[in-house]
Amino acid sequence: MRKYLFYPGCSLERNASAYYDSVMALREPLGIEFEEIEDWNCCGATEYTSLHRLGSFALQGRNLALAAKQVAGGNNVLAAPCSACYLNLSKAEHYLRGDEHLAAQVNEALATGGLSYRPGTIDVRHMLDILLNDIGLEEIRAKVVKPLTGLRVAAYYGCFVIRPDYEHRFSSPEYPTVLEDLLEVLGAEVVEYPAKAHCCSGHMPSISAPSAYELIRRLIAMAVEKKAHTIVTLCPMCQLNLDAYQADMNRFFGTKYRMPILYFTQLIGLAFGKAPEELGFGKELVDARPALKKIGVKMVHPAEETGGTAPAAPKPRKKEEGLPMPKMPAKHQNEEVS
Repeated sequence: MRKYLFYPGCSLERNASAYYDSVMALREPLGIEFEEIEDWNCCGATEYTSLHRLGSFALQGRNLALAAKQVAGGNNVLAAPCSACYLNLSKAEHYLRGDEHLAAQVNEALATGGLSYRPGTIDVRHMLDILLNDIGLEEIRAKVVKPLTGLRVAAYYGCFVIRPDYEHRFSSPEYPTVLEDLLEVLGAEVVEYPAKAHCCSGHMPSISAPSAYELIRRLIAMAVEKKAHTIVTLCPMCQLNLDAYQADMNRFFGTKYRMPILYFTQLIGLAFGKAPEELGFGKELVDARPALKKIGVKMVHPAEETGGTAPAAPKPRKKEEGLPMPKMPAKHQNEEVS
């Protein structure tokens, strides 16, 4: 049994709950055990580092400190499926290791909550990295009982996992191929997709919708041009933007794209013989059933079971009491990024 500390992050409890479902469904067939970090907090998403450098590192440092308290038996690997969470936690670990002054400031903040963190204690890794390098393609291949033969997929990485890649875990920051290798092991037909590492628009839908729609259009249009049945991603933000804003993009440009956006872990689960409902299928906005039909998988959409409305997402798990959050020392309260 392979054991990992686990940081779900905010997205996996709400809009990316299908990702959470499919990751959890892989535990038994792959012999994985996760220990969720107790009382974890938000990683700060993508903006906070730009607004308050020390505050953001203290926020991320708190998660690392909590993870360090749960290290046992030499297990110091923290699995972070969300690409933004992975980037932020690995960035914090990288900078804290290389900057003693920053590490001291962060620990001063953490001390107000009774915590401290020694840089280098936690090894932050993305789920794709764990599956490829700990499990391995051959072991995954051996677990395939329902090959995805007939399903044409576009492998989409987005930005956060492959760049900046502090520990050089992936083959290329611009044109990686490891996700394609994994999807081919599952029996899927991987199309050539040059936009695989392009930006999904990030938070641009809230800042400049026309700019966001153009970035989304390019990604969808290329997948359609390559005759893909689905785009497969490993990032909750990428999945959200391409799925949730696809209808808005269609209205803006007068297009009629219906490209389902799925998580790579959902396809692994299908190839392992898991039921689509167990893997979170049906939670996507652009219906995945036409793609599933290509491989002979049938399911009833949750909206049809509930009379036209999808079931509400579960409320985030909360403890009645939690450890105090880090508090910035007074001299750093108004710090700006230099």
